[in-house]
Amino acid sequence: MNLIALLIGLIIERLATQIFHWRRMRWMDRIIDAGFHYAARMATWPALIPVILLALLLALPVFVVIFALGDALLGFPYLFLAIVVLFFSLGPKDIGEDVDEYCKALREDDEERIQQTAKALVEAEVKSDPREQIQQVESAVFVQANNRLFAVIFWFVAFGPLGPLGAWAYRVTDLIRRRAVFNASREDNEAGTAARFRDAATMLHGWLVWIPARLTAFGYAIAGHFDGALAAWRAPRDHVASTPSQASEMLLARVGAGALALHDEEDESIHERGLRGGSAANGLVFRLLLIWAVIIAAMTLYGWTV
Repeated sequence: MNLIALLIGLIIERLATQIFHWRRMRWMDRIIDAGFHYAARMATWPALIPVILLALLLALPVFVVIFALGDALLGFPYLFLAIVVLFFSLGPKDIGEDVDEYCKALREDDEERIQQTAKALVEAEVKSDPREQIQQVESAVFVQANNRLFAVIFWFVAFGPLGPLGAWAYRVTDLIRRRAVFNASREDNEAGTAARFRDAATMLHGWLVWIPARLTAFGYAIAGHFDGALAAWRAPRDHVASTPSQASEMLLARVGAGALALHDEEDESIHERGLRGGSAANGLVFRLLLIWAVIIAAMTLYGWTV
């Protein structure tokens, strides 16, 4: 049943782009902010405790539905629930659509649009140097693919009959992290309450993303240039990661770039190089998605998943 729900969910992910705005869930920002407001009163508590409690609270509705349906989950109700939860857990934006918008801006030589679409992928300020920006975008594709797709799929499969709960629990931790980072960016004091919640939310998200990030990185090696990816995995790090989340992002970026094994070509403009890199990164993600689908199907046939 999980396999059917996953396949339908991924098809919706690829085709139903006109309804993606439903899963941005801006209304949850108010709930998260309210949670931070009440948590701020627990000044003596480690920030991680209220962040975990908030994540559990947001995941509770899915658990309640699963518990209420009980044995009915063995049939169509479970399939419907799994598809709906997957729809809202994947994303919130489609990585392929974001890359296509970026490549379209490059083809049209629209500098303003290039900056906007690159920023949407990176989810931060982009580099001013064109070549550094290209590398930043390619790295972001590999990181965002894990965050938006593969980590959700991993926890959906890992939770077995409670798959919807696993996928949604991961997504709410990401929503909390995003909101905490946004709130901290508006606070001048790096030792303030918002910064404490940001660090705690990032740490929680980093724990949940640790295993799927390494599976995804290995998948990039399988789906791309294996020797290049393996060399990048083993290469000494230029910077030491300060958090588990940052360590996973650095690994995904390094291995993904190694798996692409792209080299500059003669008489190639900077926009042509960016277009080639963006398309190649998106293709690598899509190939890995197919590999994961085949592996999950095989596990299902052999009874290794529910």
